[in-house]
Amino acid sequence: MKLLFAAFALAALPVMAAEPTLYGRYEYIQLPEIGETFKAKMDTGALTASLSARDIETFTRDGDDWVRFRLGGKDASNKVYEHKVSRISKIKSRADEDDEKDEASVAKRPVIDLEMCLGDVKRTVEVNLTDRSSFNYPLLIGAKALREFGAAVNPARRYTADKPDC
Repeated sequence: MKLLFAAFALAALPVMAAEPTLYGRYEYIQLPEIGETFKAKMDTGALTASLSARDIETFTRDGDDWVRFRLGGKDASNKVYEHKVSRISKIKSRADEDDEKDEASVAKRPVIDLEMCLGDVKRTVEVNLTDRSSFNYPLLIGAKALREFGAAVNPARRYTADKPDC
C-alpha cells in the first residue's frame, strides 16, 4: 500500500522542463543553406527571426509561392538566393506609440523556413526577410526561434556559445 501511495504521489508531481541553455545578447548563427555565419542579436521582444535581405521579389514556381533575394548589409555579396515561401507575415509598426490616432502601418514580409545552427544545435526556424542594412546585426533571433533552441538570454553576456558546428 505504501508503495502504491508513493507511486501516486510521484505521478502527481509536475514534470520539470529541461533547463534552458543560456546564451548572450549576441551569438554566432550559421545558416547552412546560405553558407554564411552571422553575428546575430538575440531579441526576446521580437516574435520571429529576421534576416537582412534586399531586392526581395516574390514569384510563383510550380503553383507555389517563392522568393528571390540578395543578402542585405555592407559586406553582403551579390549572390541571388531563391527559397520557397512558407507564409507572408504582417508586421505592425508604429511611428509613435503615443500618437493619438494610434494608426499602425502594416508591412508584409515573406517568411521562409531556414535551418540554423547555434553552437552544436541545429533547428529549422521561420525567418522573415526585410532590409536590416541600417542595423548592426543582419540577423535577429526572435522569441519563436529562441524557444526552438531551448534558449534563455542573459543580456549582460555576449557570444557564449562556441562557433557554430552542426
